[in-house]
Amino acid sequence: MRATANVQRPQARTFGQPVLAVARPTSQRVAPRAAKKELALNSTIAPVAVLAGINPMANFLQGQADFFSTLGLPQWLVQWGHPGNMAVVLIAMGMYGCGYLGWRIRLSDSAEEVAMAQDLHPKLALGMTAFFALGGLGGSMSTLMQGKELWASTHFTTAVIGLVLLGLQGMLSAFFEDDPSARGLHAYLGSGILALFLVHGGLGLQMGLAM
Repeated sequence: MRATANVQRPQARTFGQPVLAVARPTSQRVAPRAAKKELALNSTIAPVAVLAGINPMANFLQGQADFFSTLGLPQWLVQWGHPGNMAVVLIAMGMYGCGYLGWRIRLSDSAEEVAMAQDLHPKLALGMTAFFALGGLGGSMSTLMQGKELWASTHFTTAVIGLVLLGLQGMLSAFFEDDPSARGLHAYLGSGILALFLVHGGLGLQMGLAM
């Protein structure tokens, strides 16, 4: 008998088989797009919540104002506590956090400065919106405690307009990736809102001096 050699024939290639690949981990983590939309949505919660409850809130504030009036708080605190707190918020969170840092994102040539501004700008903007909404409640109580009519001034009107615009401002950031023009609108609208709150502050100062 002839010995038969075991010959290994090459296997035919089969096309269409999946190819396994190993992805290398990267140190840079990209935030999901949904997180940006969530942040933009959250920035509208405070003003919307305040505006939606204006009517039932009036009776509640009157009761709170009557209670705090019995505590014997200093007149200067009742009269100037609200404007003093709001001035700090407007300058620190508004002018710096929203205005300055927002424009540095658009204009700065430094990658580090842009990264820092992109991190702080939305956080400070959200904080400013929340403090302004809560500050509106404090200002309303201050007005009632001083025996003035509630929500019957241009100071209140500019506050409502400003809070509504801040809500729209926050929503615009959800469209940055889909519509490049949304960034420009966000920047210029934000500058206009800050100017409006400066006028709002001036009206509040005028009203405080007249009390």
